[in-house]
Amino acid sequence: MQNLPTRRRPCNRYVALLLIMLAWLMSCHVLAEDGAASTGLQPGDLDRLEAEAGEISRLHALVVAEDGDIIFERAFGGPGLDQPANIKSLSKTVLAALVGAAIEQGIVADVEQSIRELLGPRVPEGVDPRVSDITVGHLLSQQAGLERTSGQNYGAWVASPNWVEDALHRPFVDLPGGQMLYSTGSSHLLSAALTEASGESTLDLARRLLGEPLDITIPAWPRDPQGIYFGGNDMQLSPRALVQIGELYRNDGTSNGARILPEGWVETSWEPRGISRWTNDGYGYGWFITTLAGEQAYYGRGFGGQALYVIPGRKLTIVITADPMPPSPGGHFQHRLNRMVDTLLSGETGDE
Repeated sequence: MQNLPTRRRPCNRYVALLLIMLAWLMSCHVLAEDGAASTGLQPGDLDRLEAEAGEISRLHALVVAEDGDIIFERAFGGPGLDQPANIKSLSKTVLAALVGAAIEQGIVADVEQSIRELLGPRVPEGVDPRVSDITVGHLLSQQAGLERTSGQNYGAWVASPNWVEDALHRPFVDLPGGQMLYSTGSSHLLSAALTEASGESTLDLARRLLGEPLDITIPAWPRDPQGIYFGGNDMQLSPRALVQIGELYRNDGTSNGARILPEGWVETSWEPRGISRWTNDGYGYGWFITTLAGEQAYYGRGFGGQALYVIPGRKLTIVITADPMPPSPGGHFQHRLNRMVDTLLSGETGDE
């Protein structure tokens, strides 16, 4: 009996040591969880986002994905979250992704390839010789140098019998690679070039190179008089499908471990080459570049409030769709959407 206390002491010390180690491990786990939570969105942030979005009567849908997981989605009206919506000029961002995927597949050589070479017989006779200097990259960054087909010229352009020829016959107002001249005609030339180079319609190519690997549905959208799918406008994608486009870029052009866009494509796409005259944001290959709440943010936008944001530093992808009619006040409305995202990122109450 006298030996029992001496036998129990080591056991008690071991138990105490194990308890101390367990407590230390649990505290580290709690600290790690707290640290992760402090860098992510909080429920209050999403509540403020929903309240602010609810004050914008024309919004149809709002989806927020964090690190690939949808953590917030609301349908305020319109088609809903998983039904196709007309994304207007946000189509330019999707088309840029398709061009990147075509380069990865060898359908297009690179961004330096001449658009005249790609279009081949679709280039009409009598065009300005400088058309040969326009590259794929110039069209992606809206730096073709040709007179714009958007704005006051849009109606006459879409009423013309041949959209490709009309766009290429426009006078040069700057040299290729010069100032940013936002023009849907430039994007449509890319759609025509993809059709000519691949032997497939832009729709079929988009379904094969983007729809299948991203597991998203890409419905048909309008075509020009020659049957070329509208490049840069009127694509139909659901908000949830747009999340996958954003995630493709957030993950550096890969999806489920497969490379869809060329290595370095995302970095190149997010390099500003021009400045938007409406928002003063930079513009790369189909993406606008700005800073929101101190974070680098990249977004595509479409008429009436269609928007896709990617904020890599916060692992966020945000999709907004809205009623395009009546017309929104252009850049002012985009600034309002930017402020809404800025409020979400900063965790502060925004003021309208």
